Amino acid sequence: MKYRIKHILTIPPLLALCLLVLLFSPLDLDARVRTTRSNLQSLEVPVMPLEATDSLLPDTLTQLDPDAVTLKGFSKRASDAKESFFVTNNTASRMSAVRLLLRYTTMSGELLTQRTVTIPVSLMPGETKMVSVKSFDVQRQFYYYAGPKPRKQATPFKVAFRLTGYDIPVGN
Repeated sequence: MKYRIKHILTIPPLLALCLLVLLFSPLDLDARVRTTRSNLQSLEVPVMPLEATDSLLPDTLTQLDPDAVTLKGFSKRASDAKESFFVTNNTASRMSAVRLLLRYTTMSGELLTQRTVTIPVSLMPGETKMVSVKSFDVQRQFYYYAGPKPRKQATPFKVAFRLTGYDIPVGN
């Protein structure tokens, strides 16, 4: 007697494809690409204040306390369109804006440019906030010397500041 089996095992094509993919794929389902850097270090590089006797500086109010505002953590990579830094209010009053004269120099001290910026920022006494301003470097050829060195050709620079004013809001 001969037995004939017509339908031994029929597997739909989609199920067969799924089984093949599972068979030949790696079994580590938790494998993922980590995009965060683990060895980052905070560079505490203070931005140097300009001397009041500097001949290139415009005359400003002499009663203004130069220690009323502190700048730290300046950051500008060659590819950045903005410069970022931390501003600290060292006064006993709330501030609503800060005006700074920023001077950019090469590593050898040659003046690149200087400009005045007004930063609208609400700062309580003793408070620190990160602010960003549009960069002087529109062609993106410069980077802050204390930051990471770029892969492309760029020139390092230093920055110094002078507080030229701040706004104290009246009322609430």
